[in-house]
Amino acid sequence: MEFDFTWVLLGLPIFFTLGWLASRLDLRQLRIENRQAPKAYFKGLNFLLNEQQDQAIDAFIEAVQNDPDTSELHFALGNLFRRRGEYERAVRVHEHLMSRGDLTQPERDRAQHALALDFLKAGLLDRAEMALRRLEGTPFEEEARLALLSIYERSRDWANATEIAARMGGASHGSFSTRQAHYLCEQASAAAAAGDSSMALATLHQAAAMAPDAARPLLDLAKQQNQLGQPRDALQTLLKLEKMAPQGLPLAAGLLANIALSSGQPDTVLALLKASYAQMPSIDLIEAIVKLENDPGAARQWYMQHLERQSSLIAAGKWIAGEKLDNAQHQALVQRALDQATKPLMRYRCAACGFEATQHFWHCPGCQAWDSYPTRRIEEL
Repeated sequence: MEFDFTWVLLGLPIFFTLGWLASRLDLRQLRIENRQAPKAYFKGLNFLLNEQQDQAIDAFIEAVQNDPDTSELHFALGNLFRRRGEYERAVRVHEHLMSRGDLTQPERDRAQHALALDFLKAGLLDRAEMALRRLEGTPFEEEARLALLSIYERSRDWANATEIAARMGGASHGSFSTRQAHYLCEQASAAAAAGDSSMALATLHQAAAMAPDAARPLLDLAKQQNQLGQPRDALQTLLKLEKMAPQGLPLAAGLLANIALSSGQPDTVLALLKASYAQMPSIDLIEAIVKLENDPGAARQWYMQHLERQSSLIAAGKWIAGEKLDNAQHQALVQRALDQATKPLMRYRCAACGFEATQHFWHCPGCQAWDSYPTRRIEEL
């Protein structure tokens, strides 16, 4: 039986027509999709680039409504809400993402991180802590730990801060020994305020062992020992401070002079202070030297020696205070003017944010940075 090619010739136009119709239907569907979500999405991006956040939010909401399964649109919308301070709406967006069953694990981790940032920016620290804790073992683990560290520092939860810092140090994120020593010093301060001096002393010894090159543990330890009636131990601690962290000696100069007088070792400490001043001139060191000098004339001469090395209103004011001018009334006026002029120069300034304070801080109240205050006064910087 011979094959009839007539049917093949008749079927070709039919198959061609069906293929053409199918391709037109696919193109039509593609155009419909392009007219919906992508158009609104790109419109939102355009508004965002032009810093028109209100219009960008409206465009992204429209895009999400047209294509509710697109997670990227939800992330963009949630981030915009957070940037505008609309934390409740940002939380709703990210919680909706978390509730979806079709979300991949990387997207779920990203949504969890975004949710934690929402809580953190809103000041909901307890909820932020819970959300950040769930990021352990994810690609956002390091960022989560840093955020947790910030939360515990702000809430003065030094025990948890110590735990997180230890884990970060153990994960090769750099050394956190100095930061941990600060946390221990804070715990020692709380113990001393509560009357538990033995706990405070033990904690400070632990802090000094953890960060032997840090000034604060040794300085706080010497203060605690002096308060407990152990001036000789306090003196040995400050002598160790001079060797291990000499940059912190100006902060300890006044205490060192008092301990030297109470322990009967002024000559030893005076020689130490003079040697330290030769290496690092400081008005605080001069004050301690003046207190320990037996000869009042030699003591006051230190102010003039300091003025020869550098111009200092503070040293000039202290020198004039001991002079006897012809007109006592004029001297009082000059002294008052100098005292007023030197007040701002006696402050300490944070090197990170510029926050100024009359006392030295280990933890800046302005920017929350650690060890950002130089141990020298503003005039000496």
